[in-house]
Amino acid sequence: MIVQNEFLKKIKDFGLNSYEAKIWTALLSRGVSTAGELSDIANVPRSRSYDVLESLEKKGFIIMKIGKPIKYIAVPPEEVLERVKKKVEEESQAHVKSLESLKDSNIISELNLLHKEGVDLIEPTDITASLKGRDNLYSHLDLMIKTAEDTIIIMTTEDGLVRKADYLKKQLKKASERGVKVRIAAPITEKTKSAVEAISAYAEIRHTNSKARFCIVDGEEITFMLLDDESTHPMYDVGVWVNTPFFSTALTELFELAWNAMKVVA
Repeated sequence: MIVQNEFLKKIKDFGLNSYEAKIWTALLSRGVSTAGELSDIANVPRSRSYDVLESLEKKGFIIMKIGKPIKYIAVPPEEVLERVKKKVEEESQAHVKSLESLKDSNIISELNLLHKEGVDLIEPTDITASLKGRDNLYSHLDLMIKTAEDTIIIMTTEDGLVRKADYLKKQLKKASERGVKVRIAAPITEKTKSAVEAISAYAEIRHTNSKARFCIVDGEEITFMLLDDESTHPMYDVGVWVNTPFFSTALTELFELAWNAMKVVA
C-alpha cells in the first residue's frame, strides 16, 4: 500500500513518528494483520516493526489479538482521536499545574533575585531591545502594561487601535483597576468604533490623524514601531524598546502638548 507523503504528514498530528504513521495506516487498510505483513505493506524494516507496534499499542492506536501467530487489530480512528485529545488535555493540564506551582516557590524568588541583581549592574541606556514580528511586539506591550504603576500612553493607527482593543483589553482593564491612568490617541473612524467601545471604560481616548505608533509606561520605558503598519506584513513589523526615563519623559511632554489639542472621544 502506497500512502502519500502529505497524508502521512497530517497523520503525524496524532503524535506519531514516520514509522508509526506508516504501520498504523497499513493496519487500518487491513483491519487485522501480523507484524511481518505490516512491515512489508508499510515498507518499514522488520527489525523496527515490533517496537513500532508496541508503541502504537501503548498509545491506544491498536490492540493485540490473542492467539498465534500474533496479530494486531486497528482501533477505529474516531476513538483514537478522542484518546489523543484526552491525553493532550491531561498533559496540558498537568503542565499548567506544574507551572502554577512555581509561582510561590523558592525557584521564582531566586530567579527574580538574579534578574534584579543583573539589571542593577546595567546602565539604563543599555537596556534596549529590537522586537521583530507583530506577535512579539504585542507580547512585549502586554508585559509593559502589566507592570505599569502610574501611566500608560499609547499612540497608534486605525488598524492598530482595533488590534490593541482585542489583544490588550484584558491588561488595560487590570491596569485601570490598579489606578493606572491610561490614555490612547488614534484615528477614530467607523472602523474603530467597536474598538473604542470595548476599551473606553479603561482608557481616555482622543482622536488624531497621526500615524505614529508607540507606548510609554510610567515615563520610564518606551516601545516605538519603526514601520508603517499599512504597508508592512505582520511578520516583518519591527519595534524598539528602550528603558530610558530621559527620552520617555521628553516624548511624554511632547505628547501632552498634542493631547491637549486632540478631540475628546471617550
